[in-house]
Amino acid sequence: MGVAGAGKSMQGKILADEHGYAWISTGEILRVLVTGKRRQEMLQGKLLSDEEMINLMDKVLDLIDTKQEFVLDGFPRTVTQADWLLQQVKKGRFSLSAVVHLTASEEIVRERLLGRGRQDDTEEAIAKRFSEYRSVTLPIIAHLKQEGAQVCDIDAAQGPRAVHDAILSCIG
Repeated sequence: MGVAGAGKSMQGKILADEHGYAWISTGEILRVLVTGKRRQEMLQGKLLSDEEMINLMDKVLDLIDTKQEFVLDGFPRTVTQADWLLQQVKKGRFSLSAVVHLTASEEIVRERLLGRGRQDDTEEAIAKRFSEYRSVTLPIIAHLKQEGAQVCDIDAAQGPRAVHDAILSCIG
């Protein structure tokens, strides 16, 4: 978890590739599946509803072997989604090894996002994402910690290899 531009997708892919884990990126899934007006809203930085995201994740998790390790990239993004995820763990659908929280300053995030050149990476959308990170994601992380999940806060301003090594230490 973390703000857009912290390196979640890059680190998720590296972890999945090095260890043979499934990599479930909600951003990639949404860019492929969402069309029409909802796609336009997404390009402006608006997130899908909890119900839409939970239904999507439920379907995606049905497609993989959840008894094997996998990486969730971009989910949960609300306390409601986090509670759904924790309910799935309690039901035995899968286990939660750790929550990786990649932290980075707004300056680093802006530089990285503008550098990747995606249509939805505008100054306005980036500012909105960072604001949502502070008001939505940080409380989710606090909630997950309160619920007993192992959360590892990792400085994403480090080089990619150092971040990856910290993630490996976290997941043990």
